[in-house]
Amino acid sequence: MAVELHHTFSTGKSPDESWASILDLDHVVSSVEGGRVVEATSPTSVKAEIKVKMGAMSLSYNGTVEILEQDNAARRAVMRVKSREVGGQGFANATVVFTLTDGGGTIDTTAQITGKAASMGEGVMVGVLDALINDFAGKLAAL
Repeated sequence: MAVELHHTFSTGKSPDESWASILDLDHVVSSVEGGRVVEATSPTSVKAEIKVKMGAMSLSYNGTVEILEQDNAARRAVMRVKSREVGGQGFANATVVFTLTDGGGTIDTTAQITGKAASMGEGVMVGVLDALINDFAGKLAAL
């Protein structure tokens, strides 16, 4: 199942401070509810895990988060998330585009999700993903 979401966020930080925060994968991953970095594999890639609650079900995923593109002048970064469901056959992969502006920015997410999470139905899955990204966007101001 494919999902596309668009979010905006505000921050009181300067664009340079926000840009540095976006490029710090340890801070970005740990700002996602249930997410944590397991190991840094390079300056632009980490192994990570996330635990997601979907209704009565709790799912765990292991994978990688990687910065694919980084345009410092435009303050635009493209990240790829590739993960597999722990103990299951599903996966949750996403491309996330961060674009910073004065006072905030946008987060555009294109996700492909299969397995148990997708079996919950599109409405539930989109609701959980939307809430996860909204929570993350709220935490960007504190990065």
